[in-house]
Amino acid sequence: MSWLHTLFALILLSNIGVGMIRILRGPTSADRMMTAQLFGTTGVAILLLLSTGMNNPVLLDIALVFALLAALATMTFIRRIWHGKRE
Repeated sequence: MSWLHTLFALILLSNIGVGMIRILRGPTSADRMMTAQLFGTTGVAILLLLSTGMNNPVLLDIALVFALLAALATMTFIRRIWHGKRE
């Protein structure tokens, strides 16, 4: 595995650590959801880097599933918020 792939994966992992602060201190639920979306996107990027670095194509499939789950979570959040405001 290339040291460059490892370095970028660690930088992205530190990005998730900083995002944890935003989840704990976010003033609104929208801020928290955007941070959760950041976690999903960053997790997919880390898996893609690891897949390329380790020559493991299975991680590409896992990244695709995570991307689909992140999109579904966002859609569910939006539907819940919009239905809550209509009432």
